[in-house]
Order: sequence, then structure tokens, then C-alpha cells
Amino acid sequence: MPPLAITPDDIQAAAQRLLGIAHRTPVLRSHTLDQRTGATVFLKCENLQRMGAFKFRGAYNALAQFTPDQRRGGVIAFSSGNHAQAIALSARLLGMPSVIVMPQDSPAAKLAATREYQQGQPGSEVVLYDRYTQDREAIGARLAAERGMTLIPPYDHAHVMAGQGTAALELIQEVGALDLLLVCVGGGGLISGSAVAAHHASPGVEVVGVEPEAGNDTQQSQARGEIVHIDTPQTIADGAQTQHSGRLTFPVIQRLVSRIETVTDDHLLQTMRFFAERMKLVVEPTGCLGAAALLQGVVRAPGRRVGVILSGGNVDLARYGAYLQA
Repeated sequence: MPPLAITPDDIQAAAQRLLGIAHRTPVLRSHTLDQRTGATVFLKCENLQRMGAFKFRGAYNALAQFTPDQRRGGVIAFSSGNHAQAIALSARLLGMPSVIVMPQDSPAAKLAATREYQQGQPGSEVVLYDRYTQDREAIGARLAAERGMTLIPPYDHAHVMAGQGTAALELIQEVGALDLLLVCVGGGGLISGSAVAAHHASPGVEVVGVEPEAGNDTQQSQARGEIVHIDTPQTIADGAQTQHSGRLTFPVIQRLVSRIETVTDDHLLQTMRFFAERMKLVVEPTGCLGAAALLQGVVRAPGRRVGVILSGGNVDLARYGAYLQA
């Protein structure tokens, strides 16, 4: 079989680059969650990562490997919010300009944070687009060519994938071997990096991805054995409104991910309320995907040691309040 885009060594190297830069996020437990599921559950809280999501890991790992010429030119990225903030913050830390292409309906908190991270960096800006009528990849490629900037996509990039895999690596280093690892799926950057890390650090682990029911492109792709492209899905999980898996991420998913499950937006709302009420944690809808599959019974794991990555906590507070009331 052809080699995958990343190896365990790439993830170990990323962990060294991130040492002292990224937060080593806590792993939390919930007696109530264990009781309801019959499992021993370990929650890797990437909602408490810098800029509020796991995306910082991949963004910083990628930008830290820029050449001097690339740093002078700066970075361009497209994102619904978390990769945007991660690139903007990483670029500021490394002293380079950033241009971020974001949907015009991005959560206000994500837009505001991205612009705040860009302050003081000449040549930095946010470019808005309509996610339902315009192609963000085409916009990003055009701007990169026009401005001489380096495009770092949100998931389909080896350095990004390796950086994301450090979250699963840290989880297993802290709690030991797992029977099951549940990971949210958008374009596949987190789950591909996590699968490589998990299979190396915990041989025999089962890795299961979770998508929103309305946006199950990766589930369809895995069933058909090829990348399936869908229309932009209508779901509250804005970080998983991707239209297809990546050219680099999908082969990893095919080889190392057991299956892809889906949950409904109602499952996500119930899971957000659980984290708010029982654990006093703010977790965004996309960040709840893996936990929702377990908590709502889509994935059953009685008697198993289960790791769950809570991928982020960036949600507009007004919208968050409405979610909790829904």
C-alpha cells in the first residue's frame, strides 16, 4: 500500500515544536457520563486550547516550518472560524501577515477573535464570502497567487494533520491504552492525525469518526471507497460544514478509521447542555460530535476505556444561550 501522508515520527516532531507553545489541555472525567454509558470515558478538552480549539496545533506546526521567504510573504487560509483564529494567532506569534477567508455568516465571536489576533500585523485582513454560493478554495488560491502568500488549508496538509495528531498523543500518554477513540470529522485533519497517533501509542485501539447527520460526506466516501463531494450541509456544527474529505486525509481514514457514525443537531444540543449543566464546560456544537455519539447511544461501549476529543469551545454567546434553551 502507498505510504500515508504522515507518520508517528511526524506527530512526535510536531509535539516538540508545540512544546511550551500550545497548552497541554486537561483530560477530564464525569461520573455521570460513565454511569450513563457504562464506559470509562476520558475527555480531552481541546475547548481549553489556545484560541479555543485543537486547530492551533496544526496551524502553528505548519507555520513554524515556513522558510524565511514564506514568512515574509505571509500566510493565507480559508476557514469557518477555528482554523482562521489558529492561523491568525500563529502568524502573530511568528511575526508574519495573515489573510483569512471566512464565511460572512461565521459566528460573530470567531470573526471578532480572528481580527483581534491580526491586530498589529501589517498586511493582515479578513476577507468575507458566501459559503453557499462561492468556492472558498478558489478564493484562497486566487488571493495566494495574487499576493505571493502561502496557502495553508484547514485540514488537507501534512503539517496540519501532524499537529492535530498531538491531541490524541497527549491523551494516550496521560491515561494509557484505550479501547475506543471518538473524534469529530469535518475535512479529516483531526481524525487522520489522531488515528495515526492512536494506533501507534495504543495498538489495537478502535478509532471511530463522528459527523453531523446532514453532512456525512466522509461516511459516504468510506462506503464508496472514494471521495464524495456534497453541497454545503445545513447543520449547527459549523466546523463540520465541509463538502468533502481531503486528498491526504481520506487515505488515512480509509486505512485506520473503523467507521464513521452520524448524530443529529438535536443530539448536539442535548450534549452541549450536558457539558454546561454537569461539567460547567462550554463546548461548541462541532466539539460535541464525538461525545454526542456516545452520550446519545449512537455508539455503545459498555465496559470499554473510551477517549473523546472535545475539539473546541468557540461559540457566539448569544447563539450559545439559544442553543441551551432549545
